[in-house]
Amino acid sequence: MQLTKNLEQNMAAINEALRDCGDVVQREFRVGGNGKLVMLYADNFVDLEAIRESILETVMLDYQNGKREGILQSLLEEAIAISEVRKITTVAEICDAVFWGDTVLLMDGNEFALQATTKKFPNRGVSKAETEVVVQGPKDAFMEVMAFNIVLTRRRIRDPKLKLKRKKAGRRSRTDIALMYMEDLVRPELLRKVEQQLDNMDLDAVLDSGAVEQLLENRQFSPFPQLQMTERPDKTASALLEGRVALLVDNTPYAILLPATLNTFLQAAEDYYERWEIMSFIRLIRFGAAFLAVALPGLYIAFSVYHPQLMPTALALKIAATRATIPFSVIGEVLIMELAFELLREAGIRLPSPVSSTIGIVGGIIIGSAAVEAGIVSPAVVIVAALTGICTFVIPNVSIVSAIRISKYLVILLASLFGIFGVWAALLLLLAHLASLTSYGIPYLYPFCSSSVNDDVDWEDSIFRLPLSKMKRRPIFAKPAERKRKEDE
Repeated sequence: MQLTKNLEQNMAAINEALRDCGDVVQREFRVGGNGKLVMLYADNFVDLEAIRESILETVMLDYQNGKREGILQSLLEEAIAISEVRKITTVAEICDAVFWGDTVLLMDGNEFALQATTKKFPNRGVSKAETEVVVQGPKDAFMEVMAFNIVLTRRRIRDPKLKLKRKKAGRRSRTDIALMYMEDLVRPELLRKVEQQLDNMDLDAVLDSGAVEQLLENRQFSPFPQLQMTERPDKTASALLEGRVALLVDNTPYAILLPATLNTFLQAAEDYYERWEIMSFIRLIRFGAAFLAVALPGLYIAFSVYHPQLMPTALALKIAATRATIPFSVIGEVLIMELAFELLREAGIRLPSPVSSTIGIVGGIIIGSAAVEAGIVSPAVVIVAALTGICTFVIPNVSIVSAIRISKYLVILLASLFGIFGVWAALLLLLAHLASLTSYGIPYLYPFCSSSVNDDVDWEDSIFRLPLSKMKRRPIFAKPAERKRKEDE
């Protein structure tokens, strides 16, 4: 509904729209003779001190004896000492403004209202990163208030070419989304596609960045994430400088980075803060850990059941001796321990932090030892399950770890049916699936495939990392004309 000059008619429509919204404060007072002015705001969303000093004192002291006509326009142009004040003309805009933490002023005889920025959201402050911990490097992490996340990102890139576009998602939630990109680095077709997807996003409510991630992914039935989530502002800034796009969603402490490849999920922010030799070694360990997390249980089943001749004789005899009194098959043992570790992992996540560490110790050591002593599982299976779990902890991204945990069961299934040939078949199926994935036109396995598109320079930041002085080109994410990061000496 468009506002009219009749204040009572406008307030009737607004009150109907805000019916039973007990947190909306409505204040009426008269100015300029008998002119009535109405102020609306949401309780606990606003800075009451700013409302009192910049709006109430100005209106009630300076405009008591003024003329009735043009007061609202005069407040906009001369009186309200707030940085951002604008006109709005519909009831829907008024509702959005109130629930966004702004203050709205309406007056009889005016076909518009004033929206003054007075938001002051409750927040938990800037805290340390919890899922992407680093030893050396910044410790700050995103929070649930999008405005603060924008500041944490922009303070790292003080360049006017860092652009920000605001979007809204969710018919009911009206969640704010900030689309950030470097104007001179981002590929235009990527930016157009992301904007189009955000504009066409049709959902009742968007309460977290995870919902946006799922709606933007091309292959929604794949367990492997095609967009990257991060809680670190420095990682977001680094991605923007590579020509990627960042989406900051209100009410969530995670940013979405796109495009994303398998290689980006195995990179950590700390990789660029320490010397290249040690970080290259650690990256190699990460890739090896990812392979073991997927294949190790299946390989144990294949060697123990189908191909014991491929193991050293002493090892094969040792495993056979420990399994002499076990009532379950090798496949049953592996599934019991893997599922037990999954339960312990979930229990540790859901419990409070002081208790979760205790659960990990009790579950990993006491329960494992008790299971071996009771003759339910063999020691070798406990070692395999524990090593598999440790390998997943080495990987720095939670989303890719979840995909690896699911993929592991495919390898176990085929290994239990066909032995070592089943392991290779499962790995080939996973490899084929990964090769079929793309993220906004970028192959998921890049730069391990198609690296010649960018003159093979992206190998310098893949399994190994070259010294920073040698990394002169941006990755394939950036616009082709702007991929030169450093001039040749």
